[in-house]
Amino acid sequence: MRSRFAICDLRFAIAVLAPIADRKSKIENAFWAVTALALTSIAFGLSAEPLIPPTSLAAFDTPNDSGATVCVTWPASSSDGPGVEYVLYAALSESGPFERVAARGASDTSYKTDRPDLFGFRKANGATHLVTVNPRQVFGKDWPEKGSLPVFFRLALVRGEERVDAPVVARAEPKPNWVNWAKTNNFIIVIVFCAIVLAFIARAKRRPDMFLRKIAGLEALDDALGRATEMGRPVLFVHGLGGLGSIATVASINILGRIGRRVAEFDTTLKVVNNDPMVLSVSQEVVKQAYIEAGRPDSYNEDNIFLAATEQFPYVAAVGGIMVRERPAANVFMGVFFAESLLLAETGASTGAIQLAGTDSYTQLPFFITTCDYTLIGEELYAASAYLSREPLLLGTLRGQDVGKAFLILLLVLGTLLATLGYPQLAQLFKAF
Repeated sequence: MRSRFAICDLRFAIAVLAPIADRKSKIENAFWAVTALALTSIAFGLSAEPLIPPTSLAAFDTPNDSGATVCVTWPASSSDGPGVEYVLYAALSESGPFERVAARGASDTSYKTDRPDLFGFRKANGATHLVTVNPRQVFGKDWPEKGSLPVFFRLALVRGEERVDAPVVARAEPKPNWVNWAKTNNFIIVIVFCAIVLAFIARAKRRPDMFLRKIAGLEALDDALGRATEMGRPVLFVHGLGGLGSIATVASINILGRIGRRVAEFDTTLKVVNNDPMVLSVSQEVVKQAYIEAGRPDSYNEDNIFLAATEQFPYVAAVGGIMVRERPAANVFMGVFFAESLLLAETGASTGAIQLAGTDSYTQLPFFITTCDYTLIGEELYAASAYLSREPLLLGTLRGQDVGKAFLILLLVLGTLLATLGYPQLAQLFKAF
């Protein structure tokens, strides 16, 4: 290769020096000689270096996968750069044929650093190329439906029409792995989080008066029920449009049980309007049980817990009519709400009732905050059952979740700082591979 470029440079020099012999002026001859030598030097400098193939080629089963792929790696070559490409060939026999192209790409891409979940963050990974090959996609019908076969790989370095083959052939066979070690981080996080929750549950059993941040809406619940008792008006509990598959609806039913018990103790009328038949049945049982626990089963009236409508706006019209006709002293909106939230809350506010709302529908929270006296925002709705009942299992779980979230927030701040400084290892630990 070098000799070919040398011959071309010599021909170039002769072609440039030929006119010099016809010149009569020595000064011109000297000028043209210097120019020719300079052009010859430039030509030699521009001569392309010969392609140097990688010194080795390795293939192995991809770690932590189901046996679908294999990894092929090779060290970076001194010829890597613009205009140079790697071409990887695969075959089912060491003797070939290697007609099937498995991958092709620029020589300055596809490194082991692209897969830190498999190879970590070592700086040396930046000097090794990596290609992941799926034999089933490469060989198609030739690949068995079940099991696997050895796959052989060859590598070529290509620049334009010039091509140099690596001197080695690599062999690998994809195999399924029993354990995905890349998810060890998730396993450890779950174990630590469960340990925190269990520790706080045990602590809550020893100390039922464990401190929880006060939630204004729940603190005002007894005041609202007491006001309804003093005024001799009912309390209206409004479920949202969610079914039992919604966490917010389940949380609202837990709050309903607490309200039912307090209402039974105060001997106040409680009316519960529903949109879903399943939620209706559960609400009836929860309120009935609350009256029994309060020692007032005779005061329970099943007719006060009813299905208003199954469609959105007929439901709104029915609830609005109840508010206007019966003028309850306290309205409690708990669950999943949509466009009807402002209509319900505005109607209730016009009657002068104390209004408490709670939802995880973030698009409706602004309307409740504007029109209601107290609003449970997002997770405060979920925490309400533990906050009101002080049951050790719920209380410990809630406190453990708070501590776990605080720990994650701390790690987010620390991870952001380290990633900004160029150390992404912490962020990688919490990545769901």
